[in-house]
Amino acid sequence: MNYFIDCITKKYFTFKGRARRKEFWFFLLFYTLFAIACSLIDIFALNISSDKGCGIIFSLYSLAMLIPSIAVTVRRFHDTNRTGWWYLIILVPILSIIGLVFTLLKGTSGDNRFGPDSLA
Repeated sequence: MNYFIDCITKKYFTFKGRARRKEFWFFLLFYTLFAIACSLIDIFALNISSDKGCGIIFSLYSLAMLIPSIAVTVRRFHDTNRTGWWYLIILVPILSIIGLVFTLLKGTSGDNRFGPDSLA
């Protein structure tokens, strides 16, 4: 949970540096859990059915989390010694698998061009 809180407070607009796998995947876990909770609030408390589209709570949450989710993904790519521009690969659906593989790879050992080792 601390990784998620750090990403949405201290590192909200931080695109420089590196994010280790643990930080990225814990962020994604809690992002998903809160997204599900927001959807359930929309469905049960606000009576918004799925055929009407996204509810207001889920939409606001998604909008608020857009920048931190991009930032942590870019920092994750930096940890594998790849530029953040690789994030754009998700725009091509079949190639987005490559982006997933990059997030699963172990970061480079020692310092790289994007900063010091995130495990040190």
